[in-house]
Amino acid sequence: MDCPHCHSTEFSLLQQRTNLGYHRFRCKICRRTYNERTATPFNFVEVPTDIIFEVLFVRVRYKLSYRDVAEFYLLRGFQFSHETVRDWEEHFLPYFTEHIREKRRGKIGQVWFVDETYVKVSGRWCYLYRGIDQDGNLVDVRLSDKRDMAGTKAFFEMAREISGESPEQVFTDGLKSYPRAIDEELGKEVEHQVIGCQGNPVEQSHRGQKDRYYPTLGFGALESAQRFCQAFDEINNFLRPRRQMREFVSLSEQRDRFFHGVEALHNIFNATQLKAYRRKMMFHLEY
Repeated sequence: MDCPHCHSTEFSLLQQRTNLGYHRFRCKICRRTYNERTATPFNFVEVPTDIIFEVLFVRVRYKLSYRDVAEFYLLRGFQFSHETVRDWEEHFLPYFTEHIREKRRGKIGQVWFVDETYVKVSGRWCYLYRGIDQDGNLVDVRLSDKRDMAGTKAFFEMAREISGESPEQVFTDGLKSYPRAIDEELGKEVEHQVIGCQGNPVEQSHRGQKDRYYPTLGFGALESAQRFCQAFDEINNFLRPRRQMREFVSLSEQRDRFFHGVEALHNIFNATQLKAYRRKMMFHLEY
């Protein structure tokens, strides 16, 4: 592992490890010691990186509050407060979510179903724009404090960026801002059709977000709400057992796909740590 202090590639592995079990190194040029987490976002966290991944995963995936998560890991011998869980979610979850998004960049279908639902933030209702493709996979999700032209255009701008190209068709519920936003952000050649709530499959996909959102009794700020809602949809889409809508998947196959998916998420989380370290290295090399 290159030295994070002088960026030298000449180092020696020390026999002694850190208290958390990470390898320690000594640079042969500057003679300074460092470990596997030095210069990474997890450097001063007093629990293993694997536990941080599990905490963020169970916080987003299951109906647990900050206090529930802290209490659960107390049984496993890891003592930290609910504010620590909140802090990890604020600092590490956006990086994790962004790397999951990168895995599906350019892999979205050509037919989009788009709709908006309600989320309470700081005591008032905000609008969560969500879209799925013809196979039921996530297109994108964005929270807006208003259901207006600016919010609709911002959603389609994000969706087109992650998709890499405009779709062939977009189905919506007939909100007045959709036709103009589709023409300006996706292109006039995109076909726009209006369908009722019962015929729009994205209406059913709102249920997962709603079931996870209701136990929180609302969010305190728009930024934290957007961070959580986006992470929830990205992780659940990544772990989705069906590759097409209405596909039958046996329980044993669902469990196999779940375990493989969680293992892949763990690898992505570890890659997040390494990429953050490499970005910092490149920054120092440039300046």
